[in-house]
Amino acid sequence: MKRRDFFRLGAAAAVTATLDFDQLQAALTSNKMVVEAIPDMVAVMGGEPAVMLDEALKTLGGISKFVKKGQTVVIKPNIGWDKKPDFAANTNPELVGALVKQCLAAGAKKVTIFDHTCDNWQKCYASSGIEKIAKESGASIVPANDEVYYKSVSLPQGVKLKSAKIHQALLEADVWFNVPVLKNHGGAKMSIAMKNYMGIVWDRGFFHDNDLQQCIADICTWNKKPALNIVDAYRCMRKHGPQGRSISDTSLLKSLIVSPDIVASDVASIKLFNQVEKMDVGEVGCVAHGERLKLGTQDIDKLSIKRIKI
Repeated sequence: MKRRDFFRLGAAAAVTATLDFDQLQAALTSNKMVVEAIPDMVAVMGGEPAVMLDEALKTLGGISKFVKKGQTVVIKPNIGWDKKPDFAANTNPELVGALVKQCLAAGAKKVTIFDHTCDNWQKCYASSGIEKIAKESGASIVPANDEVYYKSVSLPQGVKLKSAKIHQALLEADVWFNVPVLKNHGGAKMSIAMKNYMGIVWDRGFFHDNDLQQCIADICTWNKKPALNIVDAYRCMRKHGPQGRSISDTSLLKSLIVSPDIVASDVASIKLFNQVEKMDVGEVGCVAHGERLKLGTQDIDKLSIKRIKI
């Protein structure tokens, strides 16, 4: 059994379908490949968001490997849409809350959450459930709806995008986590870890007017990389993204993909997505652009991947 088979199990699922965990278990038990102590990627399936996050972080060496006592932390979920969690338009709030608690337990001085939303930011923060759980978990949630919150940075490696205005909370943070939801996207084809960077910048219009896929890759060249890309695939939006039309557009995958490699994170996530809806990774141009810019690898078969079934 090859590593990539983890992401190819099963045929297209029905509406809000759950993956076949018996099939997954067979794949796991038949895999004879040796996994390194600290893998390049962790893929967890079958649990609730907080449980899967805990397993992934423990496998990667624990949260204290990434967050040190006294540091300021930013968590950047997708909170772009005025939608309830069941639509999977935004990152699962339970996952965000669990990550906040992990960071504070590691001694973080402050945890801040924001997104440059597409719908009204106050409605997005409230409807997503992220504002409530962030505050309950001890994080600060800040707006990103005004240019005053952003400062310009240079992107010398960018092909189309040579500079961008990035939210000051992220500029001032000691460490940050990129926490997107896995979903279909009408314009970008998929919205995952690389696409989630569009929520840290002010002028998204430039992206759409100047080769969207290349600009997505370009913004990811910013030298302040996330400690981890934590892809929420608990419930994914299979079609009609990025907002979705109804809950019937979603499938319950109960999965989490975690890696510091942003390109590999998107490739693995697309392979997982293919269990419920066909999507050729070649259609998601930012992935190949990202590899060319040396942001990571598309060849996840060469990575050490730890698969965990809850």
